[in-house]
Amino acid sequence: MWIFLLFLTIPLVEIGLFVQVGGLIGLWPTLGVVILTAVLGTWLVRSQGLMALNELRSSFAGRGDPTRALADGAMILFSGALLLTPGFFTDAVGFALLIPAFRLFLFNYLRSRIKVQGFRSHVTMQDSQTHRRPGGQGGHSQHTTHEDVIEGDWQDEDPDSDAPSNSNGELGAGIGENRSGWTRH
Repeated sequence: MWIFLLFLTIPLVEIGLFVQVGGLIGLWPTLGVVILTAVLGTWLVRSQGLMALNELRSSFAGRGDPTRALADGAMILFSGALLLTPGFFTDAVGFALLIPAFRLFLFNYLRSRIKVQGFRSHVTMQDSQTHRRPGGQGGHSQHTTHEDVIEGDWQDEDPDSDAPSNSNGELGAGIGENRSGWTRH
């Protein structure tokens, strides 16, 4: 219900602001301000977005918590959508989201209201699998080696039957078959 109210009230607020500002400064200056805020907003969103992307990369590189950087990126993206939407109210909210202090305040507020039930991350990288990129560029790239292959046999058995079954539950399937179609050779 509250989304419906937003879709109803925001255009009404924008129309009211257009009428008021247009009455004060005229039609063409009002349209000029709308275009100027869209151009300025696009430039600011690009620069702020690049900074947020660099922050996200550094949090991943340092194995830090990327939550803040992801939230900043989402708020900047939303800000860009608001700034490209013609209107004074949406521009005001969009410019507010480009201010890092306001984003931090909003992030802390949302963090206090949202509870994460669980989070698990598991990254395994062996030194023998990690190689530098060609040309001496930074970063890592993983290459598949023979060390990545694990050979073995497996068989699922139906506890109610003496016949072996595959992972799809089909009786009489051969040893080593699974859902992906890979079979033992």
